[in-house]
Amino acid sequence: MENLFYHIKFNINMHIAIAGNIGSGKTTLTHLLSHHFKWTPQFEEVEDNSYLNDFYKDMQRWSFNLQIFFLNRRFKNIIDIKRSKDTIVQDRTIYEDACIFAPNLHKMGLMSSRDFENYTSLFNLMMDLVAPPDLLIYLKASIPTLVTQIQERGREYEAGIRIDYLTHLNERYEEWIDSYKERKLIIDVDKTNFAKRTEDLNSVIDKINAELYGLF
Repeated sequence: MENLFYHIKFNINMHIAIAGNIGSGKTTLTHLLSHHFKWTPQFEEVEDNSYLNDFYKDMQRWSFNLQIFFLNRRFKNIIDIKRSKDTIVQDRTIYEDACIFAPNLHKMGLMSSRDFENYTSLFNLMMDLVAPPDLLIYLKASIPTLVTQIQERGREYEAGIRIDYLTHLNERYEEWIDSYKERKLIIDVDKTNFAKRTEDLNSVIDKINAELYGLF
């Protein structure tokens, strides 16, 4: 009954985006929120990504190709969200590719300056057509938590992820979320197991309601 109340009372289309490092629980939370709020989920496309296996085997060779693949898909997703009449909850944002992953690869020497500048120029052009989400949910997690959750889901192509790679990404995520000035909600995944504890999921839902509707 509560779900139906929110669905009817706040029947406007919104864009809810979930951001966070690899293994932070974005896909899980997207599933849970789409079920609770009756939102339409938009998942990150990983199974049909022909670059991921090659990238984790040879990051320097395939970094630019992978980032262009993601940027292309993410921009298409944004266009689909803009055209939709539903409220969309999105698994990962276009900002993370350009503000975190690509700069991290460049700094680690895994993407050339020429490729990085080309990528950044393309991203900046796209930003002229992109509006920020109505709410950004950031899943903050420590490296041990990320490693544990990556191992639990057992994706073969993630088996070779380097710890230093995850660490550098986490550092960039913290810098980015501090500088993000739009509406945001930060969830500490080390302390909030929304996947396994109902009370933790309910706490997250209450915080989202407060941010979107001024409730609680």
